[in-house]
Amino acid sequence: MNDSLEGSRHLSDGRRVILIAGPTASGKSALALEIAQKLGGVIINADSMQLYEDLRIVSARPSIDEEALVPHRLYGILPASTPFSTGAWLRRAVDEIEAVRASGQVPVLVGGTGLYFKALTEGFADLPEIPETVRREARNLADREGVEGLKTRLLELGDTNASRTLQDPQRLARALEVLMATGEPLSIWQENHQSRPYLAPGETTRIVLAPPRAWLHNRIEQRAQLMMGPEGITEVRKLLERGLSTKLPAMRAIGVAEIGTYLSGENDIAETTYRLTVATRQYAKRQETWFRNQMPDWQRLDPSSEIDTAKLLS
Repeated sequence: MNDSLEGSRHLSDGRRVILIAGPTASGKSALALEIAQKLGGVIINADSMQLYEDLRIVSARPSIDEEALVPHRLYGILPASTPFSTGAWLRRAVDEIEAVRASGQVPVLVGGTGLYFKALTEGFADLPEIPETVRREARNLADREGVEGLKTRLLELGDTNASRTLQDPQRLARALEVLMATGEPLSIWQENHQSRPYLAPGETTRIVLAPPRAWLHNRIEQRAQLMMGPEGITEVRKLLERGLSTKLPAMRAIGVAEIGTYLSGENDIAETTYRLTVATRQYAKRQETWFRNQMPDWQRLDPSSEIDTAKLLS
């Protein structure tokens, strides 16, 4: 990990970095825009799906008009064919924060990927370089035998922690890659290679949006209807026409598979909209649980009520 992630280039002028997390459809982008306009800020993306240029509607990326109001960074910077790790985002985010501060502006980071914020404020163990032969072996096993096959292989090689705690095939395959490449279980490797936090608590204003459930569900329903509009459907159609692997992060974005069933004729608009709504609600619930458990000391704000940004930032 480069020097910037080891804490040697901390912010020095006393002005804070604004961090805004929250579940999908909670109004994070609107709050970030309001704050950035008031402070002369630059908005930096901390959402893994909004990195992809192919997913403006599906990921609810800021509109072109919104992006024109204040500078936005790390939005739509990757093709859907490119996977992107937390470590890769952290390096790019640190560079953007430093560039913004050097220009005399205020960095406003916003997104729903809690692990990004955790890496920035608590440190992060970036994964080692994995030889292509090892990566291919792990991915082939995932394709052939799925979750159970990966767990069995991890157990055979002595990683009882990953086989017991992980359920996602991508994360299990990553754990297997690290074990095969380094000889160390993923949890041990992370413990031994943890970087220092880039941002200390005193350098930041840390916000988690915590909306009432009914209010959030209503916004999620509106989001689903927008995704099922002509632009959203066209966006997914063009993405699917590229024939990319369904294991790529961009292809696993909520909306891609659901709208795909509409395009194939499997489901009608009403059923697809319902499935989108349910999947997004479930995702928002997982995000809320993660923020509650992993970021308990962050300031909670209710976006359904008017937020006094002047008081918030004083």
